[in-house]
Amino acid sequence: MSLFWIVIRHLAEFEAMATSKKVITREEWEKKLNDVKIRKSDMNKLVMNFLVTEGYVDAAEKFRIESGTEPDIDLATITDRMAVKKAVQSGNVEDAIEKVNDLNPEILDTNPQLFFHLQQQRLIELIRNGKVEEALEFAQEELAPRGEENQSFLEELERTVALLAFEDVTNCPVGELLDISQRLKTASEVNAAILSSQSHEKDPKLPSLLKMLMWAQNQLDEKAAYPRINNISTAILEDPSV
Repeated sequence: MSLFWIVIRHLAEFEAMATSKKVITREEWEKKLNDVKIRKSDMNKLVMNFLVTEGYVDAAEKFRIESGTEPDIDLATITDRMAVKKAVQSGNVEDAIEKVNDLNPEILDTNPQLFFHLQQQRLIELIRNGKVEEALEFAQEELAPRGEENQSFLEELERTVALLAFEDVTNCPVGELLDISQRLKTASEVNAAILSSQSHEKDPKLPSLLKMLMWAQNQLDEKAAYPRINNISTAILEDPSV
């Protein structure tokens, strides 16, 4: 991320300058970019980190062979982790819990919030499938005792059970619990917990670096006019408007 460090460097330099903006030409900016040396091995590690964290096991294996970059975890565990994530995303929460325990029983034993959210997702799936009596029984036997021990759990349980009070969930104030986004949220939480148990970052480094770049550019905008990246997907430098 050579551009990020150039932006930061200029930001520091301009702190002591007058309030008028300095204009940096494309030629000057590209020269500074070329002067920054980034090792290819570091870039390869960044790519591998993204592939491993996001679960692209086939791409990670191919990249390992082509670049010689070794992942920091066993690639076989990615397949297991993605199977858990897919199960939650498909609404098969019981299967997901079983797979997590097969991977590492301590993940759920030491993370009561994650376990509650998985059980909450099970309740949501029962309600989604119209299994009202089974949902009420499950809520009473599995979730209510946990709600008695934790106020935030109790509030989440009450919000979930409220789904049963509405025949038309489109008019339900908590109807978003039945959205696919809720499954994705729970799946993401499980994915992060598995990664943490494997001593791996729960989020890939690349998106964080891109956010840092955009923040640094916004800071530098107040001090100078320079070729900036406005579209991360293309990463094209656009000339400053002066």
